[in-house]
Amino acid sequence: MKSNFDLNISGRLISDIKNILNYARSQAASAINTAMLNAYWEIGERIVNEEQGGNIRADYGTATLKELSKQLTLELGRGFSPRNLQNYRLFYKLFPDWEIWNARVPNLTWTHIRSLLRVPDKVAREWYLTEASTQMWSSRTLDRNVSTQYYYRLLASSNSEEVKEEMEIKTSGKEYSQISPAMFLKSPYVTEFLGISKDQKYTEKELENALINHLQQFIMELGKGFAFVERQQHISTETDDYYIDLVFYNFILKCFVLIDLKTNKITHQDVGQMDMYVRMYDDLKRTDGDNPTLGIVLCSETDQDIAKYSVLNGNKQLFASKYLTLLPSEQELRREIEEQKALFYLQHKYI
Repeated sequence: MKSNFDLNISGRLISDIKNILNYARSQAASAINTAMLNAYWEIGERIVNEEQGGNIRADYGTATLKELSKQLTLELGRGFSPRNLQNYRLFYKLFPDWEIWNARVPNLTWTHIRSLLRVPDKVAREWYLTEASTQMWSSRTLDRNVSTQYYYRLLASSNSEEVKEEMEIKTSGKEYSQISPAMFLKSPYVTEFLGISKDQKYTEKELENALINHLQQFIMELGKGFAFVERQQHISTETDDYYIDLVFYNFILKCFVLIDLKTNKITHQDVGQMDMYVRMYDDLKRTDGDNPTLGIVLCSETDQDIAKYSVLNGNKQLFASKYLTLLPSEQELRREIEEQKALFYLQHKYI
């Protein structure tokens, strides 16, 4: 049996190691972030100088960027799509003074910069740059403020403090918090920059399997009245075969619950596919006494975790009044996915 003294030493040791690792990750994230932004700015500078030097026609356009993208992708891998090259070029053109924006690098990421590239007004753009850096805005906070014309609303308002307070309240949720160094290092932008995205397909599949394994247990424990039916259940139309990641039956709600996990951003097609699953399930599996089938689309894409419930045959009132009382909330699902991703990356030493 361990003594209290031994346990105290063990606790301090674990705490110290965690602190060392967290600090190292923070330093690594900061160094990689600085290197990324410097590299993208310099790539943009090189493209612009090539254009202005007369080696590329003045109408430097899409076709040229596509060809450049093709050659760079062949030589260097992912990260050099025509859209990315356009962004690198625009980054340099909008922020030609290296010293001005470089002073903000420790607090800003490429995701921040991409939001700033959407601001055509130079004064507003530099204001957002300064505020995002000094106020430590997350990339989502900056993106929201740009989208809602926060700068212009402050200028036009007779009570700017009220506008500022409203913004702070609306961006105070967990989804607007700064991403951790560990998750930053797993960002698709970072893996592309580091040239380790060749294994992306493999790691996505492993991550998907790990998340589905955990979600099966999570739904059973947190949700009320769930019985597991099948995993990767086959369902087919006349022309195509589909596989639903997880199928449950809720004996309190008396309905089937379908879950589909996506490793990329949710698209309208994904939501439409789930709606098709729901309709097919209602036609093929639902029996007398069963309520309409419920579908849930989950997205595990970094910094865009989404949980979306499908519309229950237009019966939103039933969904709001009855179903939500027995189902995990979208916030709970998002939080669980995010926590399991972080744990997965640590266990597999991807960061």
